[in-house]
This record gives sequence, structure tokens and C-alpha cells, in this order.
Amino acid sequence: MKIATHNVNSIKARKDLLFQWLERETVDILCLQELKQEEKNFPFEEFSKRGYHCEVFAQKTYNGVCICSKHNPDEVIKGMDDPHMDEQKRLISALFGDLWVINIYAPHGDVRGTEKFFYKLRFYDKLLEFLKSRFSPDQKLIMVGDFNVAIEDIDVFDPELLKDTIGTMPEEREAFKRVLEWGFVDAFRYLYPDKVQFTWWDYIGGMVWKDKGMRIDYILVTDCLKDKIKDVYVDMWPRKRRTPKPSDHAPVIGVLKD
Repeated sequence: MKIATHNVNSIKARKDLLFQWLERETVDILCLQELKQEEKNFPFEEFSKRGYHCEVFAQKTYNGVCICSKHNPDEVIKGMDDPHMDEQKRLISALFGDLWVINIYAPHGDVRGTEKFFYKLRFYDKLLEFLKSRFSPDQKLIMVGDFNVAIEDIDVFDPELLKDTIGTMPEEREAFKRVLEWGFVDAFRYLYPDKVQFTWWDYIGGMVWKDKGMRIDYILVTDCLKDKIKDVYVDMWPRKRRTPKPSDHAPVIGVLKD
């Protein structure tokens, strides 16, 4: 089974490139973030023509997540059971047999002390509450998405330059680590403990061509699935297109034994 996570930075702007990529890389479950489009405007029909059923939790202009799959899910949860937090459409979960897939778009945050900084920390607290109330670490869970945190120094191109900036601040890392400690394994780092690989590069300054990026997109699995992981890789093909303009993120693909 192949599962992919990709922050598309607007499904409207990136739709054609996404479908070009899917002709090259067929996946069973596709999790997208930052749709920036209301559900009523989502291209359901175009995904259906390619064999995908899509469940969408989205809003106009900002945020938005979806899970598109080759098989219809048995159950879908939109949001994380918190009306205030769910005003921003950032989480969707779907059940396939005995496997839950959770797709996350965590807040970007801001410099320390701002409302966006505290909102990001609250999001991670609420995510942990949601996991504890709805699931168990003994279940088969795959949680993917843009977490907007580089968990370790190896996950940024220059740890000294980026120290204590957005995505590397200790408070953010600790909040993310608490979620991991609940019962998740970072699938990429489990397979490749010393490999430097990024998933996001700023548009400014040709950072993708210099490979000056951050690893902020993850595939996380519960312990019972870790030995089923065959590979986790980043596909640079969409990110290195010059036209149509790509997202600033590259897709991350996980390959699991059936």
C-alpha cells in the first residue's frame, strides 16, 4: 500500500500539476493539506475519473484537508471534537477496515508570545486530547500531514541559523514530541536515522535548488505498523517544476507491506 501526504498550497492553483504527478506516482491513499477552497468547489469529479473517492473538510481561502482513496472509507471524522478549534479546518480522519488514517494541517504559528504562537501550542494540546479520546496506541493508525515543526536539528538545513525560529522553537518541538510519545513512530526517521531530507523549501532565493529546506511533513505510524514500513521517500519531481508553479512542499510517500 502506498500513502502520500502533500501540502498543495491551494488545490485550485496546483490541481493540474497534482494530476500530472499522479500519472507518475499512483498512490492508494492521498492526503492533501492547505486546500484553500470550500468543499463545494473541490474537484470531486476529476478525482473520481482517476479512481479516487475524496472526503473533504475545508473552508474558503485558508486551511483545508482531504483524504482521497481508491476505496471508500468505512467511517469519517471531520475535525477533532472541538467546535472552537474546528473553525479552522485542519484535521480529517478516515477508517479503512481496521486502519485509521488521520490527516493534519498544523498551524504555522508565529514568533514567541503572539496569538498565533499560542494557538499552535493549543492545537497540539487539543490534538493529543483528540487522540486519547478517540483512539488507542494499540490500534493501527497512520497520521500524516504538514506539522509545521522540524522535530530535530537534522531536519533543518542550518540549525544555528534557524535556531529558535518558527518551526524549531523548543515549545513547538516539545508539543509535537508529546504527540509522538502518545504512541507514534516517525516512519522516515525509523528507516533512515541519519539521513538529511527536507520536505519544504522557501520560494525566495531558489532554496529548493540549493536544498536549503526543512522537514516538516511526516508519516507517523503506531508501533504495531512500524515493521510494515518498506520505504518513506520525498518525491522532488513536483517541487522542481517551473511551470505550472509548484507548491513550496514536496509530497512524502510511505510504502507499507499489505
